[in-house]
Amino acid sequence: FDNIGGLKERSPVTMAGVRIGRVEAIDFDNQTFEAVVTLNINTRYDKLPKDSSASIFTAGLLGEQYVALEAGGDMENLQANDEFIITQSALVLEELVGQFLFKAAEGAGE
Repeated sequence: FDNIGGLKERSPVTMAGVRIGRVEAIDFDNQTFEAVVTLNINTRYDKLPKDSSASIFTAGLLGEQYVALEAGGDMENLQANDEFIITQSALVLEELVGQFLFKAAEGAGE
């Protein structure tokens, strides 16, 4: 992920709103300069298509952050230690406010 926001180890991993696992570890890749999030998925739910995606969301306006998975359509399943190719980083409230203020100031200058 480019930005994990306030995601923490042990945060929930969900699919279709159902908790299917937890964040096991969070690390930093010195080569890609990205956050590496390791997920522990319950074996009952480990038949995820290989092209599934992972996004970081916030429960409510200021609630805890969690990883939400969305199933792809690939006939092959993800295996242990595979990586999600499609990810969506956390929306950071401060960045959104900053963008809004920048656009508002830009519009006021016209």
